[in-house]
Amino acid sequence: MLDRIAELLIFGFTPLAIGMLVAPGVPKAEEHLLKGAVTYRERIALPPGALVTVQLADVSLADAPAAVIAEQKVEPTGQLPIPFELKFDTSAIQQKSTYALQARITFNDQLMFMATERHEIDPLVDAPQTVVVTLVRKKGVEAVPIVGQVWSLQFIDGIGGVESKATFHVDENGKVTGQAPCNRYFASAEIKGSALTVGKPGATMMACEAKLMTQEQAFFGVLEKVAGFRVENGRLILTAEDGRELLRFAASA
Repeated sequence: MLDRIAELLIFGFTPLAIGMLVAPGVPKAEEHLLKGAVTYRERIALPPGALVTVQLADVSLADAPAAVIAEQKVEPTGQLPIPFELKFDTSAIQQKSTYALQARITFNDQLMFMATERHEIDPLVDAPQTVVVTLVRKKGVEAVPIVGQVWSLQFIDGIGGVESKATFHVDENGKVTGQAPCNRYFASAEIKGSALTVGKPGATMMACEAKLMTQEQAFFGVLEKVAGFRVENGRLILTAEDGRELLRFAASA
């Protein structure tokens, strides 16, 4: 009996003791967070429903598909750049392998924006700055050009069709400028997906004929009620919270 106990002590606990001695030298798997942002240079907004896909991939083998280590899909809700976070297990990173960030933007499963150059990174480097991936629009694909486009007024809720030379323009910084039916005006705008809000406009103080002044008063009144937008057949339609059409514009040449 004593011999059996001795055997258990020697052969049962010895591996455990060895494991305790070896364990401190074995690297532990840890979750790592890689932060970054996707952007592009074109001054256009993405259509509602666009999808940004970002991947961390092992691209070591030129003759084989890249092995995806981590992936995140983002539905943009604001202006550029579009932030992302990739979580991955550090044990998946091999010292001699090559890694790159892959990104694309799709709409209705159709490619809109893509990377034209490989963006190699070291996934384990703890860089304080955000990793930025710049994409290029695929040729032949049209995006929603609400930003950077000059729009000519066609319709005002409560007035109907108009013949004035009123315009609407939003730049990449959310600044609205244009010509109202009479005066020049300016305002601020916020775009989040298909949502659009416009701040109280300021304007010059010129006087015009009564018809134009009536149109201008109606124009400024509904502009502050705008809650969303959509683009149909080259026309920009600004809508109320219930989806009612408030203003309609055509793209200027």
